[in-house]
Amino acid sequence: MLVGVPKEIKNKEFRVGMTPTSVREVVEAGHKVVVETGCGVGIGMDDTSYRKAGAKVVKTAAEIFAKADMIVKVKEPQASERKMLREGQILFTYLHLAPDPAQTKDLVKSKATCIAYETVTSPTGGLPLLAPMSEVAGRLSIQAGAYYLEKAHGGHGLLLGGVPGVDPAKVVIIGGGMVGRHAAHIALGMGADVWVIDRNVDVLRSLWSQFGRPLNTVYSTKDAIERHCAEADLVVS
Repeated sequence: MLVGVPKEIKNKEFRVGMTPTSVREVVEAGHKVVVETGCGVGIGMDDTSYRKAGAKVVKTAAEIFAKADMIVKVKEPQASERKMLREGQILFTYLHLAPDPAQTKDLVKSKATCIAYETVTSPTGGLPLLAPMSEVAGRLSIQAGAYYLEKAHGGHGLLLGGVPGVDPAKVVIIGGGMVGRHAAHIALGMGADVWVIDRNVDVLRSLWSQFGRPLNTVYSTKDAIERHCAEADLVVS
């Protein structure tokens, strides 16, 4: 199979469908890989890194879409990319079709086989390709929140973990799923007063078992959400 990796063109998207390491794995499995020049710049990988891994580097995305049996991307194909898809070709990427009817229509029209990362399911029913994004989102939410709590960035001048003699910030996390669990992990690590609200008692028990007493768990009701959010310095939802 010829696997093609175009450079991502969506605004502020710096990732790439395959790293040189993954290219090497695919090549050693007996396949061929072609990548667009500069596709790895956003992650600090140059064309030479891809060539050493066994990929062929071409100048344009059009060359990749015209020849590759499977296109591997990160974000949903933009309008200009969707026009290049063809019948029998495989597209493997995040799609998020629900809020994007125009994309859905274009993909159906292309007759390509389009596989969304977010719908790939493991034998146990999990979402192994979506879970890492949720982990990143949860951890990054606390990092970003701490940044904007600083006075210089428009906040009240609060330090999440406080200091001796000063209370820590109160962090309220609505939902104890993958995002919430990783947000709690980082917030607790920074010394915040962390509260997780969820309507599933089994989820709350699991969080309690993982983090212990430093984590506060609350069953979700309208009153609970209103009260804790009103008191919170940072809300993650």
